[in-house]
Amino acid sequence: MKKMIIIALSCLALLPARADEGMWIPALLKKRVIEEMQKAGFKLSADDVYDVNNPSLKDAVVGLGREGRPFSHFCTGGIVSDEGLVVTNYHCSQSLVQAHSSLEHNYLRDGFWARDKNEELANPGITASILVSVEEVTEQLLAAIADAPPSRREAALNEAITRAEREAESVTTNARASIKAYFNGTRYFLSLFKIYRDVRLVGAPPSTIGSFGGDADNWTWPRHAGDFSLLRIYAGEDNEPAAYSRENRPYKPATSFKITTKGVQEGDFVMVFGYPGTTREYLPSFAIDQLAEVENPAKIKIRTAKLDVIKQAMASDELLRIKYYAKAASVANAWKKWQGEIKGLTRFQVAASKRELEQRLVKAGNDSLVEQYRQLYDARRDLLLAWNHVAEAGTGGAEIMSLVATIRQRLRELPTVKDLTAYRASIQETANAFFKDYDVATDRRIFTEMLRLYNSSGLDEQWIPDVMRHPNPPGGHERVAADLFERSLFTDPARLARTIARLDAREAKRLQRDPLYRVMEGLARFMDRLRAPLNEIQEKLERLDRDWMRALVALQPDHHFYPDANSSFRVSFGKVAGYEARDAVFYAPNTTLAGVMQKDDPASMDYNAPPRLRELFESSGDVPVCFAATSHTTGGNSGSPVLNADGYLVGLNFDRAWEGVMSDYAYRPGICRNISVDIRYVLFIIDKYANASHLSREMRVVP
Repeated sequence: MKKMIIIALSCLALLPARADEGMWIPALLKKRVIEEMQKAGFKLSADDVYDVNNPSLKDAVVGLGREGRPFSHFCTGGIVSDEGLVVTNYHCSQSLVQAHSSLEHNYLRDGFWARDKNEELANPGITASILVSVEEVTEQLLAAIADAPPSRREAALNEAITRAEREAESVTTNARASIKAYFNGTRYFLSLFKIYRDVRLVGAPPSTIGSFGGDADNWTWPRHAGDFSLLRIYAGEDNEPAAYSRENRPYKPATSFKITTKGVQEGDFVMVFGYPGTTREYLPSFAIDQLAEVENPAKIKIRTAKLDVIKQAMASDELLRIKYYAKAASVANAWKKWQGEIKGLTRFQVAASKRELEQRLVKAGNDSLVEQYRQLYDARRDLLLAWNHVAEAGTGGAEIMSLVATIRQRLRELPTVKDLTAYRASIQETANAFFKDYDVATDRRIFTEMLRLYNSSGLDEQWIPDVMRHPNPPGGHERVAADLFERSLFTDPARLARTIARLDAREAKRLQRDPLYRVMEGLARFMDRLRAPLNEIQEKLERLDRDWMRALVALQPDHHFYPDANSSFRVSFGKVAGYEARDAVFYAPNTTLAGVMQKDDPASMDYNAPPRLRELFESSGDVPVCFAATSHTTGGNSGSPVLNADGYLVGLNFDRAWEGVMSDYAYRPGICRNISVDIRYVLFIIDKYANASHLSREMRVVP
């Protein structure tokens, strides 16, 4: 019976829901999906897209990750030369640009363009994944756990996954394997990668081009941001992954994308390659209600308070603007997205449509499933609200808490450390990197606001950590924050450095008595208290999700299901299209440099176009900037190569339109739009603005 269910899901998974909905596994394109792509205008074959034996388009796609978490791709990129040159979004490299910036070399303000490979900047901890192959391993894994009792199923599954990953790695040199669940854990695929660990910054426009429009335009259309940057992958002499070394050589890819200057117009076919992070298209109504009414509103309120402090600091001082530019963008990104999700889920009555489906399931005999979901989400509500508060306003509130947490983790290593000198140097290096872009006064104000918010949140007392509970402190929450920050070693780089320099068991105990360390300890204990019941509920939900998926398939035998995004390699496709945002408001699908000039405002941090860009507009005329399309994308698709019907690069995906940002939970073809920077604008900025045509000459540019 189990095998028949898998086969049924397998067949349905291969049929596109609509031409522009779904994120498809490239290895399975031959089974019907490619036919739908070709009907939509695609001119190539499935083998042109994905082939393990010959170079194909998938070999030019890069998943950007971090050391230790290479498969949690934070962005995507595309290889555009035979020397490992990668084009991705500006906002994907923004933190790298910030890390290399100073008042003397303000790359955020001025941009950065390496004149040759010797000037390219190393970025420790950043990885680039190149996909080798994808293989389904569902039957193998289910066979391995067939005799495991229910209480051991998850543990047995994890053990089987680890064995399968290690076996796959053993037969391919320098390969790393990752098995992920699809269709709510009813199918499993193994992806094999080469993980390159030497990734260097090559070029980035000034933030006033790369992030033109700032927070005001984020998650909206029309857009006018030149959201791109250039990286380069380096490899060892054998072209295999290697740790950073000046002796490394540019990576030689199996293939790279051809770039066309033909452009795109409304109705043109486009496809998106990338590593979309997370979608949850098959959630029940209870989850949607909780998201829109409880989770998102609470997180929005916390981040609003944090952003208010950061923006005031950035407006007061140029150095603070450098230090907090990327941090502010990171905080604001999800903050604005959550607001859009609420609006979209409400406008399109997503929970109501889910409830209608649930009623059909009840009539089909699945009343127990629906009721179990109700009970579990009711039990989860307050626990999750408390967790989100501590994650956003506690451990994730004041920035200093991240340094405390890191050193707290490192102290656990101390009893087994053999080389104290190297151990101390490593911790000091972490502290130095942290303090480079840190301002204690700004952070103290953030901590003050987090205390104030916690104690006015209306949360029941049991959901407020003791270390954050200060309902009416003498002198106010400012005094509490000031006292903690003044007495802590962690807010004073010199004092902390002296402690690290002599770090041993005695000094570790001293650190553990530090007031901010004790705050972190209290927050960690509180999270430990929440973790067990939340994990128990989550495990029950995951078991229920598998049954839910099977019930949905049985209820809708003609519906074309596709797998939720899970940071694995996918293809989506659609057409360039405008949309009706609301009554009597229709947006065209393309924007130009003329629109940048119309928004240009020297008095605005978000809309102050560089003088040289104004001069180029006057001398060169209009240039395409961005376009919107119906392709289904999500977080992780940032930087994804956007190709035309011939498989040529025409743009880089970087955002979605706010009215349809709820597409992570419910895709609506009339309103959901992905947003891309036009590759012609990328080339214009490289060649005309930056005078860096040595970089465009590396690329395979065709008419």
